[in-house]
Amino acid sequence: MILWELFSTFFGIGAVSFGGGYGMISLVREAVVRNGWLAESEFLDFIAVSESTPGSLAVNMATFIGSSQAGVLGSLLATLGVVLPSFLAILLIAAVIRNLLKYGPVQAFLAGVRPCVVGMILSTAATMGLTTLLGAKAIQSLVSPDWTGILIFAILWGVHGVWKAVRKKSPSPIAMILLSAALGLLLCR
Repeated sequence: MILWELFSTFFGIGAVSFGGGYGMISLVREAVVRNGWLAESEFLDFIAVSESTPGSLAVNMATFIGSSQAGVLGSLLATLGVVLPSFLAILLIAAVIRNLLKYGPVQAFLAGVRPCVVGMILSTAATMGLTTLLGAKAIQSLVSPDWTGILIFAILWGVHGVWKAVRKKSPSPIAMILLSAALGLLLCR
């Protein structure tokens, strides 16, 4: 039963998500919390691991969540579920409609979807920021700030700003991830 739930849930998420992994974080969060697969804090940890490992965020999240719920077979089915809709859509587009993006209705559809994707990403970022940095589990809940998390965030923000001012370009995301990991090890013992 859990294997079918993993496949069908991630298939549904993959079928309706636009904007890549970041666009689907809110959908994955809702599904895993609703199904009781992960607690909110565990989900945030899974996002951190998914962003820190090679590959797309969506595939990594599906793989890790599937593995946590049903082992290797769960990870395979969740991953298959999240990539299959995109694969089928691209296959259909490549085989049937070569110049799909030139059509007005397709451009109108994508123009309508883009703001929704931006809104979902901003909503997820706000929720993660409130939960991670301020310790708020819901809008109504009391705030208990995670001062270490806020300090790490401030250091990373400062490093990014200084690097960009001196080098005239953003620092490497890999270097920032490694720096945040080192700061976490140093400050969160």
